Amino acid sequence: MPDEPAMSLPQSTPRRVGVIGLGAMGAGIAQSLRRAGHDVHVYDIRSEAAAAFAADGGVACATLADMAAACDIIISVVVNAAQTESVLYGDGGIATALRPGAVFVMCSTVDPNWSIALEARLAEQGVLYLDAPISGGAAKAAAGQMTMMTAGANAAYDACGAVLESMAGKVYRLGDRAGSGSKVKIINQLLAGVHIAAAAEAMALGLREGVDADALYEVITHSAGNSWMFENRMPHVLAGDYTPLSAVDIFVKDLGLVLDTARHSKFPLPLASTAHQMFMQASTAGHGREDDSAVIKIFPGITLPEAT
Repeated sequence: MPDEPAMSLPQSTPRRVGVIGLGAMGAGIAQSLRRAGHDVHVYDIRSEAAAAFAADGGVACATLADMAAACDIIISVVVNAAQTESVLYGDGGIATALRPGAVFVMCSTVDPNWSIALEARLAEQGVLYLDAPISGGAAKAAAGQMTMMTAGANAAYDACGAVLESMAGKVYRLGDRAGSGSKVKIINQLLAGVHIAAAAEAMALGLREGVDADALYEVITHSAGNSWMFENRMPHVLAGDYTPLSAVDIFVKDLGLVLDTARHSKFPLPLASTAHQMFMQASTAGHGREDDSAVIKIFPGITLPEAT
């Protein structure tokens, strides 16, 4: 299905928008929306995160129900499908409080079939839905320059076009119903996970062979073997800093979704399978909450750079 790169969406007056989840990406999204002039309401299980955002403008919602009562566009930036289910249908969830015509924008990486089913559930209440996973990292989210892989009904785009343009540098419209956005996102995650694993393997081999790690990084980033993930992640290894920007366990989850999706159609994914095992090994060794570049720690017989 062809996409519409840098999709042009209708502009409108500033909207009252709710953002659920103020992690690295959610906080950046909320900042971008506030900077664009939207009336931004936020909710996070860490009340101090919501209060800190509100201190500079916007509203910290004490409950999800408060947000649903105040906003017609809700952007969910939680970790996974289980947390999204809780936001909507758990204790104090917003599903029953959303007004007909409201839009729920789901930005998590999830099973595409789950996203398709969620669209149908919300439609029974007259609530519009966008399957809208995101990519680009915290810095691009804060700058309003991330990428959105979206799919949903025309009415959903009509209702929140200006909001999407405030959040993202590129909004790809991939279909008129849920599912395609999530499918494209997990394919992106297949590549991201494999590239991180391959970058770690290459750096580990260099260390094993006694190559100067900084020189190796310099050469590779100016040669044909470079990848965005090598260039972005290997500085974490060189600095000995595994503060998580995206954690090992994120790729345990996301590559698991990739493999689950392919399994339904009996499609082989040998590289994704190997990368998934590498992240699983790193997580089992106690590195699950470290930066995903910590997958390099599974390789034996090497001495990694230490933090200075």
